[in-house]
Amino acid sequence: MRYMIIVKGKEPSPPPSSELLAAMGRLNQEMIEAGVLLGGEGLQPSKSGAKVVMQGGKLVVRDGPFTEAKELIGGFWIIKADSLDEALGWVKKIPMWSEGEEVEVRRVSEVEDFAYAHDEVAGETLDREKAQRDSGVWPEQR
Repeated sequence: MRYMIIVKGKEPSPPPSSELLAAMGRLNQEMIEAGVLLGGEGLQPSKSGAKVVMQGGKLVVRDGPFTEAKELIGGFWIIKADSLDEALGWVKKIPMWSEGEEVEVRRVSEVEDFAYAHDEVAGETLDREKAQRDSGVWPEQR
């Protein structure tokens, strides 16, 4: 199973210290050596992004920063784990914990999770997606 570890962010946020970067590098290396890390990145501040919303039947682009946002994503990891408990074990090793800090852990849907996978047309589409993942086409496997 794959799990996404979502690190919440606050803005404005100072750049991480060299000590924190080193600690994060050690955690990443530990996850690589354990064979669980599939991907992970920090995200730039919302001022460099955009949101797209359907409004009045049209797609409207809103440039950052997202001052109205109550929760922002500061970064993420995607890991391979046999259970939520195993994923939580990795979360507890994150070196940036401070009072009120929040990290969300959610299982990533797999092809087999979709109830309509038994429908012949949908099943073919899902089989093709699984074959793409297995072949290394998907970004987390590069």
